[in-house]
This record gives sequence, C-alpha cells and structure tokens, in this order.
Amino acid sequence: MDRLQTQGVHHITLNGADRQTSIDFWEGTLGMPFVFEQPNLDAPDQGHLYFDPGDGRLVTVFTDETRKPDGQDNPGGPGTVHHIAFAVSQSMYSQLVDRLDARGIPHSGEKDRGFMNSIYFRDPLGLLIELTSYRFVPPEGYTHTDVLAEAYRIRVDAGDDSIADVHLARAIEALVHRRWERMKG
Repeated sequence: MDRLQTQGVHHITLNGADRQTSIDFWEGTLGMPFVFEQPNLDAPDQGHLYFDPGDGRLVTVFTDETRKPDGQDNPGGPGTVHHIAFAVSQSMYSQLVDRLDARGIPHSGEKDRGFMNSIYFRDPLGLLIELTSYRFVPPEGYTHTDVLAEAYRIRVDAGDDSIADVHLARAIEALVHRRWERMKG
C-alpha cells in the first residue's frame, strides 16, 4: 500500500482564548506578524487569526471571546501536544533570557540539547513554547535534517548517547566530502 507523502508543515492551528490575548502573545511577545483574520468557517461564532512565524508558513489561532486565559499547564498524555518549537537566530537566542525576564515571563533558562540550544516557557493559555537555535549551519546544498541524520549515524557508530559537536563536525565534513565526490564524477 502506498504511503501518503508530506512536503513540510503547512500550518499549525491552536485553540486560543479571546482575540486580544492571542494578538498580544503571538504578535506582541513572539513578534509574529498578524497576517489576517476571518471567521472560523466551521464555527462562525469563533474568530480565526493568522500569524507568520517567520518562514512564510502559518500559525493560526481559533479565538472565542468567552474563553479567558488561566495559564494552567495543558494536560499531557497520549495524543496531546507537548510543546511547539520555533527557530530563532543565535543572536536572538543570546538575548532570550533577558527579554523574557523583562516581560516577567517565567522560563526554563538555557538548555543545551547537543545540536541546538533551547529555552522553554508557557503561553498565556499554558501551552509550552520552545525557542531554539541550531548550533551549526548546514553546508551549501544540505538541510539541517541532512546534517542531523548523518550525525545520528556517526553517533550510533561511536556508541554515544546523544549528538554532540564532534558528531556534527564529522557529519558536515562527510556531507561536504560527498558533494565533492559527486562533482568529480
């Protein structure tokens, strides 16, 4: 049986609270431009806000003026969203702690993930948000996923528990070498 084939994330839609809470957080805190709004076409008493997370795709939010934020952690368990991660530049990442502190937003502090750095905090509705920055730039013609897949192979062959800088450096070297080998013919 043939598999379905995706070509990337088109958009993410979240259940929000009231319109202003959504705009204040997604545009005001995270800096995602508000693109447009219209009614939720499946529930016309709700609004549907569209934001650009920075890559031309969309994060959309269903709003309802009767829903108010309570800031409680969202429930976990099978089938629920644990968190949503957004990419930031290294220059922005270096300012996140200060910027979150200035807004009075509690956060995890910096987390070293081996191949990326992350900071976690909750939105006004309790959704866990991760802001993350890769610690490497893929070589020309390759993606972050290409580098990570190669680094994973190198890590497993080495018997290491998680991807670290040494695996990334070797992965990038291997990918560049492969590209040169293809060019030579």
